[in-house]
Amino acid sequence: MIRVLSETDIAAVLDLEALLDEVERGLVKQARGEVERPDRPEYPVGTGLESEEPLGTSLVMPAYIHGSPHFATKIVGVHEGNAERGLPTVHAQIVLTETDTGRPVAFMDGTTVTNARTGCIGGVAVRAMKEGPVTLGVLGAGAQARWQTRAIGAAIDVASVRIYSPSDSKNDCARALRSDGFDTTAVDGPDAAVEGASVVVTATTSRKPVFAAEALRDDAVVVAIGAYTREMQEIEAPVIESASTVYADVPSEVAKTGDLRATDLDEADLVPLGVLLSDEDEPPTGTHVVESVGSAVLDAAAAEHLFTETVGAEVGTELPF
Repeated sequence: MIRVLSETDIAAVLDLEALLDEVERGLVKQARGEVERPDRPEYPVGTGLESEEPLGTSLVMPAYIHGSPHFATKIVGVHEGNAERGLPTVHAQIVLTETDTGRPVAFMDGTTVTNARTGCIGGVAVRAMKEGPVTLGVLGAGAQARWQTRAIGAAIDVASVRIYSPSDSKNDCARALRSDGFDTTAVDGPDAAVEGASVVVTATTSRKPVFAAEALRDDAVVVAIGAYTREMQEIEAPVIESASTVYADVPSEVAKTGDLRATDLDEADLVPLGVLLSDEDEPPTGTHVVESVGSAVLDAAAAEHLFTETVGAEVGTELPF
């Protein structure tokens, strides 16, 4: 039998406080080299259907955490043209497979899993470096603006949230977060979001910095989760170059992003985020930057945890396979 888990099924058992611990465990294991995370294949799809141009991109993200009873394979489709079809740009599915037998046990919605585990990256980082209550400035108003805020709120007390986006989406985002119980205001400019904030989150697809370095508090934690390609950049070089520490979920990949390529830093200057999470010492004072590109290890950690929760709650549909 295989358990089929929809977005609704995943949402029914999702507890961000519990998921924070699973994401932290995955990051610590990854930093210790106790995982298998092959290179991610990425290739165009749809060529020859409507024209000789591809219609989208497919990604395959496999991972295994040593000692886990399951390994995970996430399959992602990115189709920018879906906006015109009234569909999400990204669809993702995760197959969870028994480690000892190779038997598939779950086929699950991967979009909610991805959103939640990505939010938890910010949550575990802030939990390790700050004591609440914190003031949160968020650049961007999409799904990750919401998930980062929720996960940070699950990790530590959040006094207030300020949201900025150049579009009216900031108002919708602020309303959604207020309904989640956060004291949230949509503001008119990036500096208004950043000034005085003890934690700043950038969750955009920008190709140029989204706030001025001078607006940042000198003891802020910056969680940058939007720039994952060479062309994308959210953070001005002085923010990164003057930081006490720059943490990265995957240093080798973060070093290739636009944020880091704009600086004099390279992979050797980045500290794996898992090292911070496993270190009992207090982090040094000053500004800290957390750069994230995401990792299939976190998909594996989150998927296994959520699968176990659905089994216990008898959620999902079991089908012969």
